[in-house]
Amino acid sequence: GSRARHYDLVMRSNTPCRRPSRARLRLAIGFMAICLSSAGLVPTKTATAEEILIPVTTPEGATIWAEHADTTEKRVRGLMFRTNLPKDRGMLFTFGEPQHWTIWMKNTWIALDIIWLDVRKRIVHIEPDVPPCHRNDNGCPQYQPIRKAVFVLEVAAGVAADLQLKKGTQLAFPIDPPPYLLR
Repeated sequence: GSRARHYDLVMRSNTPCRRPSRARLRLAIGFMAICLSSAGLVPTKTATAEEILIPVTTPEGATIWAEHADTTEKRVRGLMFRTNLPKDRGMLFTFGEPQHWTIWMKNTWIALDIIWLDVRKRIVHIEPDVPPCHRNDNGCPQYQPIRKAVFVLEVAAGVAADLQLKKGTQLAFPIDPPPYLLR
């Protein structure tokens, strides 16, 4: 009787998990969008955590909106299986240390320009118009820069030439290498 009713009232009043209202969810999503845009990161139209685009800006002011490949899984997958890549889109690979990072085109169905950048975001090597590779084995060509790099930007073939990117060009984007690399 009264003991069961008391237990029921206590359980209802102390329930820590409440389903958030739609208004609270909209408010949280809006707050997240403001935080991301103030950081220079822009979510895509169907934003998920995987679809944040990084603005990569050239000295002339052109912007390439790049997906961020910042984990081993994302770097391995890269732009595999894509059937197109708009001229203003790309993928920015980030690494924790400067190396001669090798890129290959296995299961990449579109031609790309591959651009390696040093710790100061200067272009150290460009491999233009890299053809797609449709092989089923591991025989796809591999591409490597002449100098060590911390970032690699992949864009549609021809974009580097269209934007007049060349060795030594400094790009800008809101991702910094680890501080110990800047010494």
